[in-house]
Amino acid sequence: MNRLAAESSPYLLQHAGNPVDWYPWGDEALARARAEDRPILLSVGYSSCHWCHVMAHESFENPSTAALMNEGFVNIKVDREERPDVDAVYMTATQALTGQGGWPMTVFLTPQGEPFYAGTYFPPDDRYGRPGFPAVLEAVRRAWDTDRAKVLESAEHITGRLRAAAAHSIPAHDLLDPTATSEAVTRLSRSFDRAYGGWGRAPKFPAPGVLEFLLMHAQLAPDAPVEDGPGALDMVVASLRQMAHGGIYDHLGGGFARYSTDARWLVPHFEKMLYDNAQLARIYLHASLVAPTLEDRADFEAVTRETLDYLAREMLSPEGGFYSAQDADTEGVEGKFFVWTPAEVEAVLGPDDARLFNAWFDVTASGNFEDPHHPELGRSNVLSTPRTLAEVALDLGISEADLRARLPALRARMLAARSLRVRPGLDDKVLTSWNGLALAAFAEAGRILGEPRYLDIARRNAALLRTRLWREDRLLHTYKDGVARVDAMLEDHAFLGLGLVALYRATGDLAHLRWARQLFEAIQARCFDPDSGTFFDTPSDGEQLLFRQRPLQDGPTPSGNAAAALLAFWLGRYFERPDWEALGRGIAGAALTRLAEYPSAIGGALQLATLARAPRRELAIVGTPALRAPFEADVAARYLPAILLAPGDTGADLPLFEGRGTSDAALAYLCEDMVCGLPARTPEELRTQLAPLTSPA
Repeated sequence: MNRLAAESSPYLLQHAGNPVDWYPWGDEALARARAEDRPILLSVGYSSCHWCHVMAHESFENPSTAALMNEGFVNIKVDREERPDVDAVYMTATQALTGQGGWPMTVFLTPQGEPFYAGTYFPPDDRYGRPGFPAVLEAVRRAWDTDRAKVLESAEHITGRLRAAAAHSIPAHDLLDPTATSEAVTRLSRSFDRAYGGWGRAPKFPAPGVLEFLLMHAQLAPDAPVEDGPGALDMVVASLRQMAHGGIYDHLGGGFARYSTDARWLVPHFEKMLYDNAQLARIYLHASLVAPTLEDRADFEAVTRETLDYLAREMLSPEGGFYSAQDADTEGVEGKFFVWTPAEVEAVLGPDDARLFNAWFDVTASGNFEDPHHPELGRSNVLSTPRTLAEVALDLGISEADLRARLPALRARMLAARSLRVRPGLDDKVLTSWNGLALAAFAEAGRILGEPRYLDIARRNAALLRTRLWREDRLLHTYKDGVARVDAMLEDHAFLGLGLVALYRATGDLAHLRWARQLFEAIQARCFDPDSGTFFDTPSDGEQLLFRQRPLQDGPTPSGNAAAALLAFWLGRYFERPDWEALGRGIAGAALTRLAEYPSAIGGALQLATLARAPRRELAIVGTPALRAPFEADVAARYLPAILLAPGDTGADLPLFEGRGTSDAALAYLCEDMVCGLPARTPEELRTQLAPLTSPA
């Protein structure tokens, strides 16, 4: 066992038995590199990454390759989820050096941490158009030993460019051009995949931030023209429908895999990430309120429930924290837990029920999936539902009603059988940032669907984060086995803050909103860059890495700046802080300078641009929780993304509640820019006031 055996990260522990002399990221490794004047081999990945496992089996478990690593380098292994700050710095370097990025990531550094060579996956010998890893190790060591001056000059040059780019001036003024969001819709429409939904070719990733923006735009600017392409709502509905029918969705257990290897959403890489499922559950929830057909609304709500139920069943710790990920591989085979042959289905269901199940879920003898590393296992099937209920029923010679009635029991039997298989590996660390996303999803679903169990999960989750990861007004990033560690970053504060705002809206408990304000004030004090009007990813009093980044482009999750801007916007409105609102608008304005090149990478900023130009409406519902409930139920049936929803009891200390006393009845005040009309005294009166704003589900 190497030094990683003392770590808590599941990814690092996966490598604790390697013959490589691994160090975790930290002073000990860096000090050894400097003392021995050795280059550093930095390897970054995560526990559910399929190609990380492949490289580990091929290279890090190979004694001869490990010997090359140990003889020539100080070897550092990093879990990108545990240290997103380290990952982001060296991923930027890798992209600058190679033009692409991804995991596993391999970066060679000077003892001072400056990069001079990088790549992603390296095979054990020359293949796939990539050099073999042993050859790379020998070439890098030879360059270090024989051409040190050139290597150091290159590292210094690369580092200088990276630092200059990180310090590049970002416009600090408000650039919320009224045409920006309509231009974004037009650009997204032109690049939209009209056959299968989404954007881009294989591999294809969900884009929840962009989909949420398009849904907001469709609601708040429904008459905005789109040139030569589908409208905003059309793109949302088509994408969600295709993803839900494809194999990227787990048709037995609920939840989504990380991405599709093809353009049809059919064959995924099978890892299931908390952040994807939290965000996708929320966009499906919102779309279930506004989709044009009742069938889509019902289907989208079902996907929401099944995804949240999957998270609650398989990803929720006994303490109330959500785990990070489930692996793509089982027993070294990709997708083994999830795929089926016709014979396996028949063994569970019998021939008659198997015929029905296979017809609906497109299980065939020819299959649609094969693990390229294990072709000897043959072809199997990722479940999908490419045909309509009517088409399958006609093919089977039964009625649609009969097919619809029989499917739930068959799915339940198949899920029970699958649960007996060896399960994929579980990354059971709790990350504050991703838990913030899950908190928002469960709180919002509890409010909109009227599900107390979802709200209970959200409350327990917030309580765990407060008691375990909030220490003397300082937030921490990761928690496992009773230990919290690593200073929280911008996204931890911002994602959690937005989750707490959602929980306040669902419960009326102002303690959640006050904690969100504390989190925002913390990043103002420790992460804000007054020169640019944006936020650094890392705190000023935290570990000093090669440079500090100010991310404006979204990845699989919103950028830290986009999330901080949204938090500033909402808290500015709740607490009447126009300076906070202006800060949020300025950050969005800076991100919108990327609109022409990357409209799909600034979904969070586009959401704020949409919200900031919407009419400033507030809805205060005053009274005890029991008295408020009928009013809140009617509000929950509507998609109202721009309304400042403020539930609370008499005497709540928010500006919107001043003078809103009541005795034995609830009152609802619909206001515009803090100017309110007569209160609604019944849900029917409130319904009349809300009718012009949106249609209920």
